[in-house]
Amino acid sequence: MVNRITIVILYIVILAGGVVRSTGSGMGCPDWPKCFNRLVPPTHVSQLPADYEQEYIDGRAKKNERFANYLEKLGFKDLASKIRNDDSILEHEEFNAAKTWTEYINRLAGATVGVFLLLCVVFSTAYWRFRKRIFFFSLVNVVLVVFQAWMGSVVVSTNLTPWVITIHMVLALVILLIAIYTYFQARVVRDRGILFNQGSAWIKWLAVLVLFVTFIQVIIGTDIRESIDMISASYEGTNRNLWVDQLGDSYIWHRELALVSFVLTLFLFFAVRSRFAGDSEQSRMINLMMILVVLQIISGLVLGYMGMPAYMQTVHLVLATLTFGAQYYIILLLTKTSQYIGH
Repeated sequence: MVNRITIVILYIVILAGGVVRSTGSGMGCPDWPKCFNRLVPPTHVSQLPADYEQEYIDGRAKKNERFANYLEKLGFKDLASKIRNDDSILEHEEFNAAKTWTEYINRLAGATVGVFLLLCVVFSTAYWRFRKRIFFFSLVNVVLVVFQAWMGSVVVSTNLTPWVITIHMVLALVILLIAIYTYFQARVVRDRGILFNQGSAWIKWLAVLVLFVTFIQVIIGTDIRESIDMISASYEGTNRNLWVDQLGDSYIWHRELALVSFVLTLFLFFAVRSRFAGDSEQSRMINLMMILVVLQIISGLVLGYMGMPAYMQTVHLVLATLTFGAQYYIILLLTKTSQYIGH
């Protein structure tokens, strides 16, 4: 139950992050983990600390220098140099109470996930005798969420540097997949009847291909989202109907891969439905996955042909991650029963 709740909260965090991006609230709190050096953020400019602009810019510069040093030690000298020499990273953003609280709520959701992931570790000890991997992967997820929190501070200190945001998104997906995996492992311990999959290896590999295409789509979509941020800034948030025309090859690849993904998903849908009973776990999950893929395509069409509405950007992101999670769960459901015998 705790693991299931954790997965739901993870999706809420992704939703909150999408709202932050679509409303441009990423720098609503210029410091981390507090917000304007307060546990509860201000609601009016009169509540701001004196001379906070320069204080946070100086603090951000020091943190960025440390981050650049880490990158340099890891061999990423060009990235380190870019961070050191990008003056836009230190630009100050005017206080906006709505954006501040939007970002603050996003952080509260992230903190809640951390608490529930810790609870997952505690409750996973009950499976130690039967399935030790549940404990170990739950522990790995706690480590990853701590690293993700640190990455969140880097996102703030680098003033939403695009490639840092992409890493932040990929880490969120990894944390989500591990949570789904540990949930599934716990289910298998209680009910192995959900796995009757001998002879369906090719269907599983088709599902893996579908998941891989979706992952590529998410990465390309993140790149497109970063381009949209720059286009939006150039138009000062206006003339949304012109934004799509300013996108380059990434948008074309994203659109074409959406068609590839739909066709592959259709093949997978009929393959699963033809092999498993209609009331099986596999059939129910493939039905859900098909619905999510169709909704995802519809949301993409709305974005491309209806002026890139801000709310649909968030919907598109959440649908993509829901689809990704469903596709991964299908892969787990298609694993042969024999692989789950023993520890």
